[in-house]
Amino acid sequence: MTTLPVLPVPALSTLGVLLLAFCGWRWWAERRAGARPLARSWLWRAGLVALVVTAAFRPGIPGAGTTQNATADLDVFFVVDTTASVVAEDYGGAAGGNRPRLDGMRQDVGRLVAALPGASFSLLTFDSSALIRLPLTGDATAVTTAMEVLRPEVTTYSRGSSVTIAAPLLTQQLERARAAHPERARVVFYFGDGEQTDGLSPVPFTVPSGAVDGGAVLGYGTAAGGRMKANEGYIAGERADYVQDRSVDPPVDAVSRIDENRLRTIAGQLGVPYTHRAAGDPIENALTATDPGRLAAQAGSIAGRYELYWILAAAAAGIVARELYLLGADVLRLSSLGRRARSSRGPEVSDATR
Repeated sequence: MTTLPVLPVPALSTLGVLLLAFCGWRWWAERRAGARPLARSWLWRAGLVALVVTAAFRPGIPGAGTTQNATADLDVFFVVDTTASVVAEDYGGAAGGNRPRLDGMRQDVGRLVAALPGASFSLLTFDSSALIRLPLTGDATAVTTAMEVLRPEVTTYSRGSSVTIAAPLLTQQLERARAAHPERARVVFYFGDGEQTDGLSPVPFTVPSGAVDGGAVLGYGTAAGGRMKANEGYIAGERADYVQDRSVDPPVDAVSRIDENRLRTIAGQLGVPYTHRAAGDPIENALTATDPGRLAAQAGSIAGRYELYWILAAAAAGIVARELYLLGADVLRLSSLGRRARSSRGPEVSDATR
């Protein structure tokens, strides 16, 4: 027998134990008070709790042939750099270019979403801190829309960033996804330029063993680098000065350069390949770098199973129907007693009559 819990096992187990303990306590209290019918009712409720919690584990037995476990069984995590360097104007093809790197990231996220129909997607971003912009969702449009409105951090408040600052948040999300749906494959696409600006050596980008089934680190930018327009929080179009390098006198436009060695290191720590991205590169290059050998076992045919939760749910529905019937009977009985009590008092006499 196999299970596919709808919630993490510790949460389901804890909830079940607490509810059963409450039902047991109420049964004992009613029994000691001599209210045996009420005590029996709490036994029925304990049975209802046991059935619902067991059904939530989604028990099943192998069989029913095979089913196709395609891209719909993928959880895809996009980890996107939103530091000031993502607007460095060196994203282009072989002939060069002066488009912001963020343009390339937006295009590639859209292409990956289109290439993985039916998957669930999550968007995480990082600059001086890491944020969940979009939790796991099957709404592909929500992902592309979130990328379209994505903007880099406000330059005025920038205090430097680490290329691995998103590791703890990504680890948390991967663990939650694995606990909720252990049968699904999880892939990570990291988008960045590898530029470390907080003055410290980046800590390793570590994730739990077995939490990542594939993905890729996608690098943007050039060795020559590009200038960055400042984001000072004004309305788009009002101001577009370039970030200044004030380490020299007079200040000059700062230049951001890709650090591919650092990106390769992150790729190695995640256990996924690294690929450099330029305008015009086919998205298949990034998909090829998703460790297809490991995903093949996840994306092929898997053994089917006979679901048993519906049997438990039907039994639980029977107990609920019994409770509703008894509740209705009590309401009718109380209503009848109320009518009898009013009729036994006779007609009311007003002060005027007296």
